[in-house]
Amino acid sequence: MTRTWSWLLGSALIACAGGPPGAGAGVDGAAAGDGPGADAAPARPLRIAVVSDLNGSYGSTRYEASVHEAVAELIARAPDLVLSTGDMVAGQQAGLDYRAMWTAFHAAVTEPLAAAGIPLAVTPGNHDGSGYSAFAGERAVFVDEWQARRPALPLVVDEYPSRYAFTLGPALFVSLDATRVGRFSADERAWVEAALAAADRPVTIAFGHVPLHPFSQGREDEVLGDPALEAALVAGGVDLFVSGHHHVYYPGQHDALRVLSMPCLGAGPRRLVGDAAVAPRAFVLLEVDDDGVRSVEAFAESDWSTPVARAGLPARLSHAGVVIDRDDLVVPAGR
Repeated sequence: MTRTWSWLLGSALIACAGGPPGAGAGVDGAAAGDGPGADAAPARPLRIAVVSDLNGSYGSTRYEASVHEAVAELIARAPDLVLSTGDMVAGQQAGLDYRAMWTAFHAAVTEPLAAAGIPLAVTPGNHDGSGYSAFAGERAVFVDEWQARRPALPLVVDEYPSRYAFTLGPALFVSLDATRVGRFSADERAWVEAALAAADRPVTIAFGHVPLHPFSQGREDEVLGDPALEAALVAGGVDLFVSGHHHVYYPGQHDALRVLSMPCLGAGPRRLVGDAAVAPRAFVLLEVDDDGVRSVEAFAESDWSTPVARAGLPARLSHAGVVIDRDDLVVPAGR
């Protein structure tokens, strides 16, 4: 697919959905009303914000100041899309008021983003949409809450909100139902393979809650640990796999797959494997164009304006024979 066609498609889709603030310029950066004789402006990257693990203590309907501050900062930055990699409410326990928790989340996050015209695409976490049978009731509430808040995005595989795929600009996004520890079944892996083949885009980003490999101390065993799934992601052309659950920021690469562990915005920041420092609360901004994922940067509390320096992160994470290298040490510049 050519750059021109992919960006025209992305621009049209955003325009039909109402578009984020500034969308009158189009995602290619051309000003609204420019005539056919105007100088063509260079295409600007698609800008994606990612948030994760925003919840507090079990049953909480209160969100940390960091959540409110981050949402305000994202609205000011006006990305084209916000992804959430799960754990938006603090469930996974009997007797909690799940509707009240979701009402609080929507007031803090969903509704402000919607009012700003910024689409939000979510994936379930273990605390809000767990796939374990013991939590079928809270998962049903998760599905009901998000079925009522479907984003204005072109779904190409629609099992929303549990698992689905959509396109925007040059990218295919695939949301995995990754709320349980351990390997995917053959059927689950086949679904992923089909979703990765559902649309032809130059860039593919997959996202889910539980990571493939360990990033944080104390959660080394809370991973998918699934070589067959990882091979399917690589074979399907995934440029970046984004995960939550471990509450630490680490942009890395494991073998042929580029990975991103998301920091939390809510309670419980953790330590990277082998590191003494507690990770900051932060969100991540991605920039994507036809050539790939051009930028991955985290912005931490409390000013939210300065990227987290990669030099302050370990050059690699290593646990039980699994090694994840920091992305800037292995990914070619500009990718």
